[in-house]
Amino acid sequence: MNLYWLQSGGCSGDTMSMLNYEGNIFKLFENLNINILWHPSLSAIDSNTHDKLLQDILDEKIALDILCIEGNVVLGPNNTGLFDTFRGKPKKELIKKLSYKASYVIAVGTCASFGGIGSYDEMQGVGLQFHHTKEGGFLGKEFRTKEGNKVINLPGCPIHPKALENILYKITSKSPIQFTKRNTDKEYYNFTVHQGCTRNEYHEYKVEEKDFGERGCMFFHMGCKGPTTLAPCNKYLWNEVNSKTRAGVPCFGCTRSDFPQPYPFFQTRNIIGTPLELPKGVDRAHYLAYKDMAWAAAPQRLIKRTQRV
Repeated sequence: MNLYWLQSGGCSGDTMSMLNYEGNIFKLFENLNINILWHPSLSAIDSNTHDKLLQDILDEKIALDILCIEGNVVLGPNNTGLFDTFRGKPKKELIKKLSYKASYVIAVGTCASFGGIGSYDEMQGVGLQFHHTKEGGFLGKEFRTKEGNKVINLPGCPIHPKALENILYKITSKSPIQFTKRNTDKEYYNFTVHQGCTRNEYHEYKVEEKDFGERGCMFFHMGCKGPTTLAPCNKYLWNEVNSKTRAGVPCFGCTRSDFPQPYPFFQTRNIIGTPLELPKGVDRAHYLAYKDMAWAAAPQRLIKRTQRV
């Protein structure tokens, strides 16, 4: 299968993450029988050859099986798209043309999926088929590829290499993909960062920290979004070693459709000590009753923690 990777309005962080794949990235593509037509960090063809390649794709002389878009689609300034150009023309035009030629379109990272960084300012960044929580985005709610597929969203800032590996395997093996309401792969994005977090016991007893690198929970004061964010960071560890919460850093919620949040990180918004946003599946009445009792029942071994992570 032929794959073309286009970078749009972003920092190339998703590419850097992909290049940190725990195995051999070239062997992965080989095993999946994927032919990389173009990737800005892996391809070594001159601009004239690249232009001809693009024209052959658009003329359907070369099949485009998988189109990967990294970074959001830049509409600014004033919907012209001239903040991000390719050969003097708005890159958004090329993105749209290629999307209709592809069998599968993958939004690589949160920016491509939901808008992400640059979606709140004059850059006017939007996701391919979503703008934050609203379906539509750049290509529109009704967009389908030539094989009838919606855009596949793989959020993350950056994306975890395992998410890309999993979806490429499913595409190449023709395995069924179950989607969430945000067009993400339900198998990969159907549990929270909180699940598998090594600080869960501290969370249950409301033993909270106010500084980085300590052992307790970071949800109640430090803005950790682990209990509200669907991502497998504590299931598939980064570099098979660690995650933010295991290293003593609050989860940023980088796979969420509202990322980056328009309010301060590392602070938990609250009303008289009660977080405005509660963990998934927890209602406010039960939370208020439970947490007061939990702190009173906290074991001394948790309260007297002294080790740093």
